[in-house]
Amino acid sequence: MSDDYASGQRDGLRLALAILAAEEAKWAALLGESPSWRTNATREVRHKTLQVAQKRVQTALNRLLPKDAEETNEELTSALDRLGL
Repeated sequence: MSDDYASGQRDGLRLALAILAAEEAKWAALLGESPSWRTNATREVRHKTLQVAQKRVQTALNRLLPKDAEETNEELTSALDRLGL
């Protein structure tokens, strides 16, 4: 696997984590807000599902990260710079 391909995979997983975090925050804010117990139960299930998905994507990302910590920090810094963050 080339370095560019692996870097692209990691960038994709980081983007997926960001999206999942935003969705999880949205559902966390809605927990227990509805007068309907069924709606609240559905929201809790969705919230938990997003948390599990985040953990699985984070695990996949950790497996793809280089073992060298300096290289990881440089890659993350360059990715954030490209995004303007």
